[in-house]
Amino acid sequence: MAEAPAGTWVVDLDGVVWLTGTPLPGVGEAVGELRRAGFGVLFVTNNAEPTKAELRARLERAGIPAAPEEILSSADATASLVRSGDRVLAVGGAGLAEALAARGAERLDPPRTEEGRELAAVPEVAAVAVGLTRAFDFPVLAIAAAAARRCGRLIGTNEDPTHPSPEGLLPGSGALVAAVAVAAEMTPVYAGKPHAAMVDLVRQRASRIVAVVGDRPATDGRFAQRLGVPFCHVRSGVLAPGEAVDPPPQLAGDSLLAVVQAALADPGALDAPIPAG
Repeated sequence: MAEAPAGTWVVDLDGVVWLTGTPLPGVGEAVGELRRAGFGVLFVTNNAEPTKAELRARLERAGIPAAPEEILSSADATASLVRSGDRVLAVGGAGLAEALAARGAERLDPPRTEEGRELAAVPEVAAVAVGLTRAFDFPVLAIAAAAARRCGRLIGTNEDPTHPSPEGLLPGSGALVAAVAVAAEMTPVYAGKPHAAMVDLVRQRASRIVAVVGDRPATDGRFAQRLGVPFCHVRSGVLAPGEAVDPPPQLAGDSLLAVVQAALADPGALDAPIPAG
């Protein structure tokens, strides 16, 4: 990914660009304005479920063309924590499977139980990786916890407890990881925002980061802190009206377009001190 002349904006997807794939108003215009002003845009999502092609197609529907190198997900961050050749039990969607394959890891789906048994045979793996998936039930929980306990390594794609949708908040990856962690009596390692694996990936893609834009302060705000850049908060995602924003943003607005236009109209809008991470 070539560095843009004016630097790069890191933009979240769920709750900022769309709600479960439904584009939010003005997002195409917002990204277009950034690009015309000489900025690059790196889309960074904690959702490990969709593939890169699915994410690019959603962006296209939102009026935002994007190259593959302009998209990072927590699936990429998770894959960066395993080695080529590692056997990984993957509880997640196609995006996690794709990222593990690109890393050269051997992905194993949770084996199903035989009739009359509570637990399938526990496979030998180097790690268990858990991300967002609708295919999560008691047998999957049982085998994931047993495999994690056996290998001693549990990786969560991210710890977001909820996932925004047009109908309201749905259970997020963090809820599924928490279930496996409790059942395995283990502390997971998290890969996505705001954790180190994703920080490292973003720094590899962009050396001059202008700001992080997101809807979840505990994730996007702390991610901005750890990158040492301003945080721009949009109110189109997880927070209820009037809910406190912590850490406080350098800039806030009701939408991505509002934040972008405010920043472009006033170059000093992002100059407030960045709180310690």
